[in-house]
Amino acid sequence: MTTLKSTMFRDYDLRGRVSEDELNEHSMELIAKGYGTMLRKRGIPSAVLGYDARESSAAFHAAFKRGLLSTEIDIYDIGLALTPMMYWAQYHYQTQGGAMVTASHNPSGWSGLKLALGYSYTTLKHEIDELYDLILRDDFAEGEGRVLREERIEDLYIEDLVSRVNIGRPLKVLVNAGNGTAGPMALRLFNRAGCEVVGLHCEMDMSYPHYFPNPALVEMMEDTGQKVREVKADIGIAIDGDGDRLGMTDEQGEIVWPDRFMILLARQILEKSGAKKIVFDVKCSQALAEDIEAHGGEPVMWKTGHSWIKSKCREIGAAMGGEMSGHMFIFDRYYGFDDAVFAGLRMIEYLSNQDRTYSELISNTPHYFSSPALQVDCADEVKYEVVSKLTEEFKKEYEVIDIDGARVLFGDGWGLVRASSNLPVLVMRFEAQTPERLEEIVGIFRAKFRQYPEIGDEWYSG
Repeated sequence: MTTLKSTMFRDYDLRGRVSEDELNEHSMELIAKGYGTMLRKRGIPSAVLGYDARESSAAFHAAFKRGLLSTEIDIYDIGLALTPMMYWAQYHYQTQGGAMVTASHNPSGWSGLKLALGYSYTTLKHEIDELYDLILRDDFAEGEGRVLREERIEDLYIEDLVSRVNIGRPLKVLVNAGNGTAGPMALRLFNRAGCEVVGLHCEMDMSYPHYFPNPALVEMMEDTGQKVREVKADIGIAIDGDGDRLGMTDEQGEIVWPDRFMILLARQILEKSGAKKIVFDVKCSQALAEDIEAHGGEPVMWKTGHSWIKSKCREIGAAMGGEMSGHMFIFDRYYGFDDAVFAGLRMIEYLSNQDRTYSELISNTPHYFSSPALQVDCADEVKYEVVSKLTEEFKKEYEVIDIDGARVLFGDGWGLVRASSNLPVLVMRFEAQTPERLEEIVGIFRAKFRQYPEIGDEWYSG
């Protein structure tokens, strides 16, 4: 019987450290065999395969490819690419299979996989459990697959995305890719859309000399804002390591967190789309829900996680979904998968057809005092149990939304704690009507956490 660490098999994808006992070429090949078997059981004969710019990714891609071919799955190999390019290629090649070797925004030393079982559909918890069970039992399909195409699709992807928007006045755009996979392609795309583009850390460098590309990090966003001010750009766009998460600043270099720029994207879509439901995750501001309602939409709060949000959007026929982490799912004029470049392009389209600056538009949205997303260390083996206990503790005193961890409601604010699906940490966020109340709510959570030795002492942004 094969044994792989169960903690790598997470709520909707796979993440693990590059090591002898977690992710390596052997374990990648086994996971590919399990995934190929799942495709065969579903009557899906082929899959797109790509990988991001990490030191381990090319070798892991080759190992995964060997495993997939051994289960008689045919492959469209797009090579080094963005995760949204893999999803896009499913439509291009007309196949419901797709695998991306990536750990997304996890730091250096990690790898992982995002696995598709349908168009704009990635695995959920029960499917990850099915995959793990197949691997434990060595219950793999056998055969000989073919490599149908080995093709770089960047030009086709760029032309398609640009054709879907109508840029008004030309804008000056600052793009920060944090030396990740998206840099060179994003520069080409925004230039092709008619923008004046300035790049920041847009050369791929797998050592990530400045910081790991993660728009949830204050460091990356402050760097973006500083460069926006320096070059006098109209907007700053930050993209994560595999291209599916987006961060933004206004023309003054001020950070516009995703649940605020989602307000503008939702307004644009609600104005012109027949669909009215907008899905967002439990980390998002109450202001987002209020503005969606004010503009004729129906706000729907759901679990954090790209697969959960995509699934909920399709279940209820939403026009758009979004997460505080920067995943944006646009169904209006697009396929509904999380694509940071397309979401950035849609915001550029919106701004280019307004007679006000980004900061002026944002100032006309509801706003509360809030923290960035915060993290604190808590081991994978105990983090869910700890959150479950905290949820029950909070329910004794407060109203709690428990669809994903505990979003504790205080009337004049809220606080959230949930277990990260990707890292051995708990994730927190806080919001209130005044800065003073915000600090009080944070203090309530800190006091609760001190009762649990499994939770670390240091909180940090992430």
